[in-house]
Amino acid sequence: MDSDSPNENSRRFEEAIALLDAENSKDRNQIISEGKSEPRELVHSQWLTGWVCRLAPNASEALRLAARSQHIARWSIPRDTYPMTRAGYLKWKEDLKRFHAQKAGEVLKRAGYDEETIQRVQSLNLKKNLTTDPEVQVLEDALCLVFLEHQFEELAGKLSDEKMIGVLQKTWNKMSPAGRDAALKLSYSERERMLLGKALGV
Repeated sequence: MDSDSPNENSRRFEEAIALLDAENSKDRNQIISEGKSEPRELVHSQWLTGWVCRLAPNASEALRLAARSQHIARWSIPRDTYPMTRAGYLKWKEDLKRFHAQKAGEVLKRAGYDEETIQRVQSLNLKKNLTTDPEVQVLEDALCLVFLEHQFEELAGKLSDEKMIGVLQKTWNKMSPAGRDAALKLSYSERERMLLGKALGV
């Protein structure tokens, strides 16, 4: 069978997703999802994939793979291994992006992907050309929507209103009009709506 046939491509994609999920299933950090305790990064990758597919129903294979691998094995580089400063945080985030891209490349190679596809997924992982690449923007929107839908409440419980408003403003500035429209349709608690209102000046 031609290795580029639709059936072969589908099997390769499914194998890649299974391999990526297997890596993220190793996360010892657990969260509750649909009433069950699950590995945090596995659930996060599924949330992210879901948002990418909602924002871009015809998302390319590379974009869907990038969503599934965006935070692959994130627990391997803990935040507290870097200085607890702004500079330390930024260095941690930058090193994480490179680690995720490298790890994703290794998994995709095992699944039989060509170098061109692997490089495209890695470019998306690294969020290169955010202002000019529509697929990078879809990924950024999806990341922001996962935060607003699933992580907003927890972070708001740890930060002052002033700091949380700043976080929301930075999040909003990263999003496209389509992403913002989706964000406004989410369900929020009374406090979350108040914080969003102040952040957006509405």
